[in-house]
Amino acid sequence: MRTCAKVLMSSEASLSKSATRGFHSTGVKRMGGHGHDEPFYMHSKHMYNLDMMKHQALKMSLGVFTAFSIGVGVPVYAVIFQQKKTASG
Repeated sequence: MRTCAKVLMSSEASLSKSATRGFHSTGVKRMGGHGHDEPFYMHSKHMYNLDMMKHQALKMSLGVFTAFSIGVGVPVYAVIFQQKKTASG
């Protein structure tokens, strides 16, 4: 009887040790020597160099016009769509 109890207690102890919960996280990935594709990779400090941009006036004008058109056109379309939907019901 005692040996059976000892076996049960030892198996419970081994189960409780193996089933403990814990917090585990992996380490931070660091960019090594092969992480950059140097001749083809454009760093962010050079990415938005507006002074060196070719056709700057054209590109900026088109960008501002596009943003303005979307900002005005989408709400106008939404209002017209809602009014049509309400009128047809």
